[in-house]
Amino acid sequence: MSSDSTEQSPFSRPGFVAAAVVVALLLITGGVVAGRLFTGGDDTAATPPPTTAGPATATVPAAGTDDAASICGLDGTETEGSLSTAPDATWAYQGTTAYPTSPEHGPGTTTAAGVHSCFQHTPEGALFAAANALAQPQAGGETTAAWADYFVGQGTHRAEVLAAASEPASSTSDTRLNIAGFRLLQYADDRATVDLGIRGSSAGTPVTGSFVYHLVWQDGDWKLDTDATESFAFAVIPDLAGYVPWAA
Repeated sequence: MSSDSTEQSPFSRPGFVAAAVVVALLLITGGVVAGRLFTGGDDTAATPPPTTAGPATATVPAAGTDDAASICGLDGTETEGSLSTAPDATWAYQGTTAYPTSPEHGPGTTTAAGVHSCFQHTPEGALFAAANALAQPQAGGETTAAWADYFVGQGTHRAEVLAAASEPASSTSDTRLNIAGFRLLQYADDRATVDLGIRGSSAGTPVTGSFVYHLVWQDGDWKLDTDATESFAFAVIPDLAGYVPWAA
């Protein structure tokens, strides 16, 4: 990709982070794709009012002192594992994007403002956390800001991520995207890497893409790993071969 293309691509600007999961589709023109989003770096080739639904409304608890214990008491802890089949889920919507809920895997709590939190310390919990992160930015405004403050973990690049997330995002009213599959790329102890395969469109242009989240178990919940070189990445892909089908 030429330097001119890089400068023109909103993927190269930090403001993309504020609603990356939604804005991505607006930015796809002629195969432009995202590279390193949260921590900066070179690019690599590759809505209606929100509706909050899900588990019973509750206040997100304060950060716990025991990282091994779920912040809201969800049972189940696994230090290693994989996922080759899609877990059961009840699907709700944030704006136009479907997200999964489960009494077992999470979210275990949702604030009155609509911030989802508390996911099981298991491969399934990590998957549900990433899938909810795909939808939450559609809430917009104070809800998205509160969610980002909660979901962005403590780490080397936390301040950079939150500063980038505060930048205004483009309109997304003609954008649609939904999860179509997943790959659990890595899961061990307190870290997980989740790849969500999505299908969507922007202004009538279809796209198939990959959203990769690097997560860390911190303060009793899955958070974005801001010690990672790439906390989050997006790329356009030709198809979803190799992904486990999973959709609303």
